[in-house]
Amino acid sequence: MNILNLDDFSVEQIEKILNLAEEFKNGKKVDYEGKKVISNLFFEPSTRTHYSFDMAALRLGCKTQNFDSGNSSLKKGESLYDTVKTFEMFGTDALVIRHVENEYYNQLVGKINIPILNAGDGTGNHPSQSLLDLLTIKQEFGKFEGLKIVIVGDIKHSRVAHTNIKVMQRLGMTVYISGPEEYKEEGYNYVELDEIIDKVDIVMLLRVQHERHSTSMQETVEEYHKAYGLNKQRVDQMKPTSIIMHPAPFNRGVEIADDVVECEKSRIFKQVQNGVYVRMALIHVALEENI
Repeated sequence: MNILNLDDFSVEQIEKILNLAEEFKNGKKVDYEGKKVISNLFFEPSTRTHYSFDMAALRLGCKTQNFDSGNSSLKKGESLYDTVKTFEMFGTDALVIRHVENEYYNQLVGKINIPILNAGDGTGNHPSQSLLDLLTIKQEFGKFEGLKIVIVGDIKHSRVAHTNIKVMQRLGMTVYISGPEEYKEEGYNYVELDEIIDKVDIVMLLRVQHERHSTSMQETVEEYHKAYGLNKQRVDQMKPTSIIMHPAPFNRGVEIADDVVECEKSRIFKQVQNGVYVRMALIHVALEENI
């Protein structure tokens, strides 16, 4: 079963995945006894997503392969399809793929006969990140309906934001967006951060993705942090029950102050931990083709 885009899943299926992830967190055991191999093919740099998928597979009793794109036949001009097909022919049981191209998987579906788990495509989709975000929110509030979130920063280049906005709205959340003019996209509910921060349940910050920009950011680091960064003063304005999230990696002193990263309201490292449980659930669902 492919896991490519959360649009392919009903709300009920999303809830089932989150419940399964919670079961893994609470000690559910699944052991493939080394009889399944998961291949991680990352064509972009990654720490959390790559190695939490690796850890998830290991905890399920799978063996793993970790593709080194920098020392591969990509340097000789090999195509994405030929690389992926090669791993299928090796006998791997599922492929975890991250690629710079939006919807890269469209050139693979129907030609690759084992499950593909999308670990991020360009600026498009990041289903496993959104699911771990949702799990963190569900653990905190026990619901989605009626919650308010503001997502702050580089929306234009963020696959996390694009995926989260759609799925959170489907689940009944109100999503606000705040960020610099140059990162704006049509169709979103833009607000000033300081006007909404005391009204939302979740403040989600995004990394400024310099590597995806065709031009340099107009604001200096100091200007960006002053306008959109989460500092102690803004944290003090938040509701008593509200939380801070960030998909990471984060730029300390840019989108978030150093003394806020691990403050009482922060759930950033809890998100990292939840990533293992969510990816265990996704690998299990992909291998069993059942949800």
